Amino acid sequence: MSFSSITKNELCRLVDEKRCCQIAELAGILRMSGTIHINGKQSLGLRITTENPAIARRVFSLLKNLFEVHADILVKKNNSLKKNNVYLIVVNSDMGAKEILLKTGILKSQDHGNISFTNKIGSEIIKRGCCKKAFLRGTFLGGGSISNPEKTYHMEFVANTPEFAEDLMKLINSYGLTSKVIQRKNSYVVYLKEGEQIVDLLNIIGAHSALLNFENVRVYKEVRNNVNRLVNCETANLNKTVDAAVRQIDSIKFIQEKVGLRKLPPGLREVAEIRLNYPDISLKEIGEMLNPPIGKSGVNHRLRKIEKIAEELRD
Repeated sequence: MSFSSITKNELCRLVDEKRCCQIAELAGILRMSGTIHINGKQSLGLRITTENPAIARRVFSLLKNLFEVHADILVKKNNSLKKNNVYLIVVNSDMGAKEILLKTGILKSQDHGNISFTNKIGSEIIKRGCCKKAFLRGTFLGGGSISNPEKTYHMEFVANTPEFAEDLMKLINSYGLTSKVIQRKNSYVVYLKEGEQIVDLLNIIGAHSALLNFENVRVYKEVRNNVNRLVNCETANLNKTVDAAVRQIDSIKFIQEKVGLRKLPPGLREVAEIRLNYPDISLKEIGEMLNPPIGKSGVNHRLRKIEKIAEELRD
C-alpha cells in the first residue's frame, strides 16, 4: 500500500462531530473528485469517484449524517493497468443533489431563483479555523497525494480550474507555508516540496500517524546523509594526506639519489630523515619527534621547501 493510501485511510478514521466541519470536508472532497450531471428538466445529479474504499465509505457516511441521503454506490473495474476497483457514489436530483451542492458552496443562489456554479472557495465554508482544516483534509482525500518520503519529498493537490487552485494555494499558505501552483496538461497542481512543510500540513489535516512515520524517515535520511558527508570528507582528507606523503617521500628519495641528504640544511635534513623512516605518521607527529619540537605548520613549511629543492634539481 502506498504512503498516500495509508495517510488517507488514517484520515478516514477521524471522527469529527461538528456539522460545519463535516460540510467543509465534504465540500473539499466534492471539489476534487465530484462531477455534476445535468439531466432532463434542469435536474441535477452528483457523482463522486474514488479508488479508495475507505474514502467511498467516508463520503457515504457524510451524506447520510448531513443530509440523510442514502447514496447509491456502484463498483466497476478500472480500465487502466492498475486494474483497481473504482467506486462511484451517485446522488440524483430526487435525493437532493442540488441542496448538497448549495450547502457545500459549489452552487450559489442568484436572483429570481437562478443558480450558478463557482470555482472559488466559499468564505462561509471555511469561516472557522476548524473548518479550514476540515476542508484541506477533504481536498487531500478527494485529489491529493504524497510521495513515499524514503524516495522524495512531494505533496500535491490536483485541481480542475486555475481559480480553485489559486484559492487552495492561498488557504494552505495562510498557515505560513509556501505552496505553489503549476499547470500539468489540463489540470492545475498545488504542491509542496519541503519535508518540514509537508509535516506541518499533515499535522494541520490531522494525519498524525503519517506525520510520525514521515518524520522518522526524514530524520533517518538526514542522519544518513550527514554520516555520508562526514565519511566522504574524511576519505577526501585521508586521500589528500596520503598523496602528499607519497609526493614528499618521492622528492626526498630523489634528493638522496642526486646529491645526498647531507647537502640539505640541518632542519630540512632532520625532517626528511624522519619522513623517510616513518612514512605513515602525521605532520604533527613528525614535529613532536624533532629537537626542538615544532608545530604542524612548521613541518609542512619545511617539507614544501624540500619539494621545491627536488623540483629545482629535476629542472
